[in-house]
Amino acid sequence: MVAVPKAKHDAAVWIRDGICRYTASAENCLPLDGGHEPAWGEPLVGFSRGDDPLYQRFKEDIGPFFWTPPEAFAKAFPDVKVAADALTVISWVLPQTERSRLDNSKEKTLPAKRWAFSRKYGEEFNVKLRDHVARFLSEAGYEAVAPMNSPLWKWEKSERYGLASSWSERHAAYASGLGTFGLCDGLITPKGKAMRCGSVVARIAVPASERPYDNRHAYCLHYFDGSCGKCIKRCPADAISREGGHDKEKCFNYLHNVTEKYIESRYGIKTSPCGLCQTGVPCEAKIPVPGRTGS
Repeated sequence: MVAVPKAKHDAAVWIRDGICRYTASAENCLPLDGGHEPAWGEPLVGFSRGDDPLYQRFKEDIGPFFWTPPEAFAKAFPDVKVAADALTVISWVLPQTERSRLDNSKEKTLPAKRWAFSRKYGEEFNVKLRDHVARFLSEAGYEAVAPMNSPLWKWEKSERYGLASSWSERHAAYASGLGTFGLCDGLITPKGKAMRCGSVVARIAVPASERPYDNRHAYCLHYFDGSCGKCIKRCPADAISREGGHDKEKCFNYLHNVTEKYIESRYGIKTSPCGLCQTGVPCEAKIPVPGRTGS
């Protein structure tokens, strides 16, 4: 790692560099055909303040079980007293590679092998990346925690949205200026919706990233002008509709009762991928341009 930062701007560069360096390492790989191709492309990194009012709004909207950054931090450091404005949420997006996207875009009902492997081994890398970021911050004197890696994180039931959880990586990314939600609930980022994301909450001063949008659906063509709904046709579980958006229960059941069983029987690995709504759509690898759905 580079030298410990002395200023807020330096801290942002230092953290971004640490995330990019680790993603460029041999840890980021798919064990396909004896090779070691990367699971993910170059990451995007963003920051949001621990006292950003968006997090409290998330909690009020999703449910009382949803952690704000101070609550997530306190779970890991109950004896450390820290003000919310002294915390920073570090968020990143790991974009799928072109090969993974292309493979999956050709499928109609079940995920491609490369996509399934990225869900298994790519997400295992993401777990390591969360720990890596929290560790190098802690070693530099900044207490840090990866909420998704906490043993206290769990699935919950939201009265409004159904299936939910203690912490959401996509909501952290949205708050950190990295993207907005689509009709299928996927996050549309400058590198598209075909991605995974992660985050760490740390006691460090970093300037918040600009949020170049003013609503949660700003990048989705369906919500922009009604011109798109391709993720509806791409969903093999019939879990997306123009009227109801994303049916999480249908999606969850398809993942665990269909694709998980298929992948385990076909490839001998246990994971629950799909991602068909993230590929073969205008927002697959970019923020779509209004009026150009590619239909």
